[in-house]
Amino acid sequence: MGLQSVVRWFLPREDRWFEFLEKQVSIADESAKSLATFRDVSVSAEDVRAKVQALEHEGDKLVHELEEELARTFVTPIDREDLQRLSIEIDAITDLANATARACALLGVQQPSAAMVKLMDVLTRCTAQLRQAVPRLRTHEYTTLISEARGIRALEKEGDQIYREAISRLFKDPAIDAKVLLRDREVLDDLENAIDHCEQLAQSLINLAVKHG
Repeated sequence: MGLQSVVRWFLPREDRWFEFLEKQVSIADESAKSLATFRDVSVSAEDVRAKVQALEHEGDKLVHELEEELARTFVTPIDREDLQRLSIEIDAITDLANATARACALLGVQQPSAAMVKLMDVLTRCTAQLRQAVPRLRTHEYTTLISEARGIRALEKEGDQIYREAISRLFKDPAIDAKVLLRDREVLDDLENAIDHCEQLAQSLINLAVKHG
């Protein structure tokens, strides 16, 4: 048993570390939901961008606060490197939701394509599942955590299929304008990357559950 494990045994559990992660994953989920409001014809890309960007700034602030706390603290409930990794991986999801919203606004997407809407739906299901899964670390519900994280793997496969089919349709369309092709591909790439990062975070959660279970 390592020194930190011995010390943790005698010290009261510190929940603030889990609170950081839970707040971050809540922001990631809200970012995905805000992005998905672009499906509504009454919502503009600029409105979505403003909402998601504000959430992204909140997420960045939490990352910085957690890193500063880690630098001042010797004993943590799980390894410091694991806490930092989870924080960075959660923040990456929020960043990619923001990148998607920014691309839609800057590149002049008036309404998302059917494939974009489908990927936004997959992303919101992923982040909702992660929002439910991350608190399992605090309560040591590792079996449930593994089950929920595996569900995100299935969603990632669904998103990957939607993405591949959408890209194929873009390149097979003989009438498509080159600017539209490049614009739509960038938005689809950002959405697919966000979903991939959800799966990456899910795998990290599984690894932690195995490590501490």
